[in-house]
Amino acid sequence: MKCDSTLYRAAPPSLAVKPRLIRHLFLPPLVIALMIGLGYIGFWVSEHYGIRSLSENGQRQLELHARAVESEISKYTYLPSLLELESSVSKLLADPSPELRQTVNEYLEGLNRRSRSRAIYVMDTTGRVLATSNWRDVDSYLGEDLSFRAYFQNAVRGQPGRFYGIGSTSGEPGYYLAHGLEEHGKIIGVAVVKVRLEAMEERWQRARLEAFVSDENGIIILSSDPARRLKSVVPLSEETKEKLARSLQYYWFPLNELQPLAREKLAEGEEKLTFPANSELMSDEENISYLSQTRPLSDTPWNFTLLTPLQDLRREAINQGILVAVAFALVAFLLIAWNERRKVIATRLAAREALQEANNQLERRITERTTDLRASNERLKGQIRERRQAEETLRRAQDELVQAGKLAAIGQMSTSIAHELNQPLAALRTLSGNTVRFLERGQLDVASTNLKTINELIDRMGRITASLRSFARRGDDKGQASFGKAVDAALQLLGSRMESAHLQLHRDLEDVQVQIDQTRLEQILVNLIGNALDAMQSQPQPELWLEAEEFDGKYRLRVRDNGHGIDAEARKHLFEPFFTTKPGEQGLGLGLTLSASLAAATGGHLGVEHPASGGTTFVLSLPLVSPTPAEPI
Repeated sequence: MKCDSTLYRAAPPSLAVKPRLIRHLFLPPLVIALMIGLGYIGFWVSEHYGIRSLSENGQRQLELHARAVESEISKYTYLPSLLELESSVSKLLADPSPELRQTVNEYLEGLNRRSRSRAIYVMDTTGRVLATSNWRDVDSYLGEDLSFRAYFQNAVRGQPGRFYGIGSTSGEPGYYLAHGLEEHGKIIGVAVVKVRLEAMEERWQRARLEAFVSDENGIIILSSDPARRLKSVVPLSEETKEKLARSLQYYWFPLNELQPLAREKLAEGEEKLTFPANSELMSDEENISYLSQTRPLSDTPWNFTLLTPLQDLRREAINQGILVAVAFALVAFLLIAWNERRKVIATRLAAREALQEANNQLERRITERTTDLRASNERLKGQIRERRQAEETLRRAQDELVQAGKLAAIGQMSTSIAHELNQPLAALRTLSGNTVRFLERGQLDVASTNLKTINELIDRMGRITASLRSFARRGDDKGQASFGKAVDAALQLLGSRMESAHLQLHRDLEDVQVQIDQTRLEQILVNLIGNALDAMQSQPQPELWLEAEEFDGKYRLRVRDNGHGIDAEARKHLFEPFFTTKPGEQGLGLGLTLSASLAAATGGHLGVEHPASGGTTFVLSLPLVSPTPAEPI
């Protein structure tokens, strides 16, 4: 770099002394003040845009996790209204007899087990619990007066009862969903389902997510941090605290306020909060700042809040501020150096070569800095590509999960149909083979009889598939069936197996009319008798008892065998879908599950007993058809 010596002229000594003294006194403080100011501006700008970026990413996380909470809450909303379809519940509310109470208790117990809820119970219009799924427990709700609960008061007025509170009997927190049971347009009782939502807290903790859910009172009911649970996010007056204490919604917890050290509102639903540091997790930090983003949950008065820590962002903003301050100091230094160098060159042209060398060094530094910035830019582009690939992988995984859910539903329906059609197909194969031999012998009457039987079996297969579709829709649960005819049909269907096993049959029952579809009753009997035959395969002298009696308006059938029995571990999972003790090619584990569901759909019950003498006894109870009153003449 060449310099024109005519441009640099040294000032007279008498005129340069005073300005130099002023520069030496005021220039360093001015540079330091500007450096601090620009550093603070750099810190503020970096933090501002960093919070904006975190806010955009947090909105996606907030929507995702809020929808997960809404899905967890909404999947139980149908359960209370389902009890309106159960005739025994309305009968109990009309006539709370011990027998009806026991029937409804058992029904609620089974429904609670299948739905995986915490408890299901039915109250009359006064708020007293008439039947409950936990009637076997020591802390059962049976007989409790829960009329003071807000969910009961809403439901009995015909409004949806949605309530989160701590149980007054068990002291256990839960979410209560209540529904008024109507009959002829009048509310006759209230059905309540209690579910536990603590599983979401465990998922948040495993994902290292800081979030909480606050209810309509501003009380935190779910939190990834147990220390925040049952604290208030809004100030509560003494009158409000006394009112909540009287309602026992939160039992006797003090409901202290979760008071942040500092609060700054950024936008609607977004705040910057500062809390004291958790000494166990962050011993080197005095306070912890969060970006708080809140979103209301659909169909509830609750709010979901996501907390995003700002420690990393603050450290990065501080680094950016320091970088800006250092850059300004460097620029100021360069400007001052250039100015001093200009003056030195004006007075001493001999320093030209030294200035050229300093300029070359400066250019090398700028080149190195440019190279570093280019490398940083390339790394940032690589991180963006990886982030996009991760998002694409996540979308593909979600599509595959949806497809897997569809295939699972199709597979379950296919296995159910295959299981129910297996035995009729075996009978068709046997009868068709016999018909060919009878035709060859010229025994046309016997062959004609077999063909009629084959035709009936084909019709039966059609009824079975129609019954399976009807069962899936739960639409035809109130048919009538002849018990004796159903037993004969089942024995005829399994006749070849019984003959090959040399079975001794003990039959003691009557031909009565019960409230169930004829085909469904035959399906249940075929499943129970077929299981008994499987259990007695290794017995040298198999015996089967079919004994029935009327009891309390129901017809009870006992199917008992002298087989090997069921071990204690298998008894726990006996009525679970796809659980079987048979080899894979002999059973799918759906027979007992389907039979129990068919019986329960008509107000009946399928249970099991384990006699001390050995074997297994399945007990099928079905309601009898009430006699039709004679019309007056």
